[in-house]
Amino acid sequence: MHITKMMDYQVGRVKLSAGPLAARFELNKKYVISLTNENLLRNFYLEAGLWSYSGNGGTTSATTTSMDGPEHWHWGWESPTCELRGHMMGHWLSAAARIYAQTEDLLVRAKADHIVQELARCQEANGGEWLAAFPESYMNRIAKGKYVWAPHYTIHKLLMGLYDMYAIVQNKQALDLMRGLASWFYRWTGLFSREQMDDLLDLETGGMLEVWADLYGITQDETHLALIHRYDRRRFFDALLSGQEVLTNKHANTQIPEILGAARAWEVTGEERFREVVEAFWACAVTNRGYYCTGAGDDGELWVPPGQMAERMGVGQEHCVNYNMMRLAHVLLRWTGEPQYADYWERRFYNGVLAHQHGETGMISYFLGVGAGSHKKWGTPTQHFWCCHGTLVQANASYVQQIFMEDKDGVAVCQWLPAEVNLSLNDSPITIHLKQDGQYGVYPLNNWNVTGMTAITKIDMPPIPVHRPDRFTYSLTITCDKDVEFTLKLRVPRWVSNEPIIYVNGVQLTNPVRPQSFIGIRKTWSNGDTIQIEFPKSLTTEPLPGAENMVAFMDGPIVLAGLIEREHRLYGNPALPETMLVADRERNHSWWNVGYYRTKGQDVGIRFIPLYEIKDETYSVYFPVDQVPK
Repeated sequence: MHITKMMDYQVGRVKLSAGPLAARFELNKKYVISLTNENLLRNFYLEAGLWSYSGNGGTTSATTTSMDGPEHWHWGWESPTCELRGHMMGHWLSAAARIYAQTEDLLVRAKADHIVQELARCQEANGGEWLAAFPESYMNRIAKGKYVWAPHYTIHKLLMGLYDMYAIVQNKQALDLMRGLASWFYRWTGLFSREQMDDLLDLETGGMLEVWADLYGITQDETHLALIHRYDRRRFFDALLSGQEVLTNKHANTQIPEILGAARAWEVTGEERFREVVEAFWACAVTNRGYYCTGAGDDGELWVPPGQMAERMGVGQEHCVNYNMMRLAHVLLRWTGEPQYADYWERRFYNGVLAHQHGETGMISYFLGVGAGSHKKWGTPTQHFWCCHGTLVQANASYVQQIFMEDKDGVAVCQWLPAEVNLSLNDSPITIHLKQDGQYGVYPLNNWNVTGMTAITKIDMPPIPVHRPDRFTYSLTITCDKDVEFTLKLRVPRWVSNEPIIYVNGVQLTNPVRPQSFIGIRKTWSNGDTIQIEFPKSLTTEPLPGAENMVAFMDGPIVLAGLIEREHRLYGNPALPETMLVADRERNHSWWNVGYYRTKGQDVGIRFIPLYEIKDETYSVYFPVDQVPK
């Protein structure tokens, strides 16, 4: 592993605190558990010759009314007739591993271990190496130039899930399954010349490069290193290194997993070219391209032309792209320690992960539009299984890892999401609790809670503010057995609108702090030490790249959606959004409604709510604005 500025804590050390985010996490967990072992494994059994179906066994009295009938199976992209079948298994295993690490739920652990055991039975039945929900002939067909829907992509998902089961849950059988598949691919790829291999890599290979790098990082096996080099997509990577703009109108989620593979390859091999590829990609995909207010640079699965988003406001960003770009931003944060990557991650978390997930059912919206008259189309538990279905369960099981990170001098708070981290510094066990105040600040995704109920019922408590606060308010509390010296680094987000207010044990820090930076507080910390942070926020507008008269409204990091079915022109000063919007429905029972506004002084009244709260409403994010004559 090469030296980086920050490191991830072991999965499971950081845990979400009770609250709305934990409720979203629980929605995802319930869905993951609800998918039956039989349905997840059915296509693997079918390929291995371990399952067949003929009703109740009689040709004249066959019935499908039992619980095992086809009406209860997985369909959509997991149906036995879909070439992409089996992709959900890998996502499921990754999600289950992370859910277990977060909750220590033995039911999740037992279910995941059983499924790995059954996959081992399938691999044995296949001859000891091949393991997939489709036949080896798919690979031979693509080798002959015949189209098959992304078999590499599907195998990558399986390998990814097996890797997480080994790395997070220490399931050694999962590593054995990876080794078997690696042997098959080492022998198969050995049949091709470099040019033939490059042709194969021009098909969607997903993150095959990443899983081979993951495997090599564990085994240091030279055959696994050879697979890294065989899956090095040189045509794409070399074009990036030469400065070419090779992304526009290309399938966005084809390239991002390949870049994540290059990132992991640099970490396990030290070959500098891989890191340069990653940095060149970020410049091409983000820095030079620009993005919508949600952080997306794609629409309808394709990269949009740099700085020309106005013509591409169609179905919207894809969830898979959103999730994988967040993963890439996190990698670059680890490598560089630069807060710009954490800001990008935060933008895509609020306006991507949360906005793509139905807040009541937990289901996924494949696309997320920002144009006039957008509408979220929700998937169902067993009838769709889009690729985004898979990244849904992963994304909503994984984001806790980005909250706290290990810094060379101590601990960095990278995301302001309520959680706690348990760690050891200088042989001293320490817990850091991150809380958010929902009464004297605002709390995204807030709902009924005991603290809020107490605040509105106890007369002897100080009154809550008269109006919705204009800040997010947090506290960090240290719990430790003995005093320990370290640096606590706090990320000051880009959206902070005024000087942050920070108290350490009640004493205010006086050093100036700029947005999009880390502030380090080094001291000898004692049990019970507390840091209080106030981040002022404001209503802002962001112009649409390529159409500067079109703007989106943001409340701090949160994109707002106007509840209107068509494009509508507003009048006011785009630099002063308060000339167009005023607070609306700011209080609901015992909590504040962050992001609730309505128009003022306009010919039509429009309500605005956070994009992540949209369920079945039709909405618009970007609005043309005309300046009010002076």
